[in-house]
Amino acid sequence: MRIVISEATGKSYQAEIPKDKEAMIAGKKIGEKIEGNLVGAAGYMLQLTGGSDGSGFPMREEVAGSARKSILTSDGVGMKAERKGERKRKNLRGNTYSSEIMQVNAKVVAGGATPLEQLFPKKEAVKK
Repeated sequence: MRIVISEATGKSYQAEIPKDKEAMIAGKKIGEKIEGNLVGAAGYMLQLTGGSDGSGFPMREEVAGSARKSILTSDGVGMKAERKGERKRKNLRGNTYSSEIMQVNAKVVAGGATPLEQLFPKKEAVKK
């Protein structure tokens, strides 16, 4: 499971969540807060903002549960209306995190002592 942490400045950082700590996120809902210690960001407080499963279906806050559901939607996460009044039936994930979620999105609510740039250094691009 991967986590993407966004700062107010617009920068984002990626990290892997250890297998033994994935269970701490399972069962939480979009909007809940978690401690940064779970992902290696000691002193930070993170708010869960969404995610996606292994097939790329995004989570949506209004859909209850953790299952993939087919909902009729007009606009928002997972659907961009091309015309005014357009509605489509889309497959989306519910607002509860489970073991099927592969990417967790979060934003920083309270900062820690060490900057995120130092905690999650940018990986060098592989040169050919």
